Amino acid sequence: MSGARIVAYDVLRDVVDRDAYANLALASRIRTARLDSRDAGLATELAAGTLRGLGRIDRIIELAAGRQAAEIDPVALNVLRLGAHQLLSMRTAAHAAVHESVELQRRVGNERAAGFVNGVLREIGRATPEEWDERIVAEAKTPDDALAARASHPAWVLRALRDALRAEGREAEIEALLDTNNASPRVNLALLEGAGITSQELAAVEPDLFDAVCVSAIGLELLGGDPARAMATAEEQASVPAGLLRVQDQGSQLAALALVRATPVAEGERWLDLCAGPGGKTAILGAEALVEGATVRANEVSEHRADLVRDSVSGVDALPGEAIEVVSHDGREEEAFGCGPGGHELYDRILVDAPCSGLGALRRRPEARWRKQPGDLPELTALQAELLDAAAAHLKPGGVLAYVTCSPHLAETRVGVDRALKRHPELRELDAKAAVRAAAREDEQPELAGEQLSAQLWPHRHGTDAMFVSLLTRES
Repeated sequence: MSGARIVAYDVLRDVVDRDAYANLALASRIRTARLDSRDAGLATELAAGTLRGLGRIDRIIELAAGRQAAEIDPVALNVLRLGAHQLLSMRTAAHAAVHESVELQRRVGNERAAGFVNGVLREIGRATPEEWDERIVAEAKTPDDALAARASHPAWVLRALRDALRAEGREAEIEALLDTNNASPRVNLALLEGAGITSQELAAVEPDLFDAVCVSAIGLELLGGDPARAMATAEEQASVPAGLLRVQDQGSQLAALALVRATPVAEGERWLDLCAGPGGKTAILGAEALVEGATVRANEVSEHRADLVRDSVSGVDALPGEAIEVVSHDGREEEAFGCGPGGHELYDRILVDAPCSGLGALRRRPEARWRKQPGDLPELTALQAELLDAAAAHLKPGGVLAYVTCSPHLAETRVGVDRALKRHPELRELDAKAAVRAAAREDEQPELAGEQLSAQLWPHRHGTDAMFVSLLTRES
């Protein structure tokens, strides 16, 4: 029995049955099993690929088994999911996929179900993936149900993504977006200000490790291998200070940089990252602030995540210890802004990277699409509005507030911004598209659609998570 398959099964069980995060479960299980790089790659593809394709896989299992997925023993269902993924989407030989799955069932579950697993997988193997997709479409109740099942997205998520594209006049791109969400992305890295070398120069020094064909001016793509080893090589071979090269999606990079590029920075400015955990954007702001003569306060409501922020910024050799103040308070309360009794602190720039549905990061968090429900949105949007209101009250006249979500859902993006502007007539929206372009490479300017001043990034169009950025300024 392959160790990689055991790890993949354990991860799938952890995620589906115990609500674990796939990336954390994978790292832990791979480390515990001591898999070599080849088996670690196989385990990752088995687990992450199965989670991305879960909706389509489950529908094909249902058609092949003649029963609903909910009626199948949970252990056997997870074994079938891994086997079906190998048959439908990997180059694993059919006989090997079936045999290994049967042996896996015997090891982790009821041995009497091994025959059921064998029969269902053999039935799946009798048709091509394209033929199974045709059956999915033929037996779906609506076109949306057919597309959702075939593209492995919940139908409500599909409709939300299409609505966001329609707002830009790009509804026809929905299938391209869904396909991109189901593709494994390259690891993105950010090279922070102060490295003494640009991302393009670093890629030229280490062409076997990095590619600088990126939209972010500080971005790099890892060509393969272990990110930690690649970052260590950059520190050793290119003298990059420790911590200045870090894993971070380019959309996240652009969102943080847009706040800095929105207007010229004056020395002595005070910046606030209101929802800072886990600290990636905070580190970018800290590096930029050090160059610009500004200071940064980072607030995170969760003590655990505040510790992650501290770890994120303390690991940057170029940042002095006092460069970033990290605190833990509810972002809706005065303590988050450093206000003492009777005091009222104001900031020149505030980043509100609001808690959201995370629908913009489905490539990287494959399990997220199956955990969120439409009923989650009202509570999230209410929290987003309260955080925006609190930040607006602490923004200096002429200051800039960046409202950011890793979601393109209109309820979390334009609807929230438009309502905030109605609540706060003292606020005016700035051109976030121009600020994002200023944060991008000159030769890789992102195409940002729509008539609104806000900027929406897309995985299929920009190679980033679907980050939304709106910039607001206070006029009085």
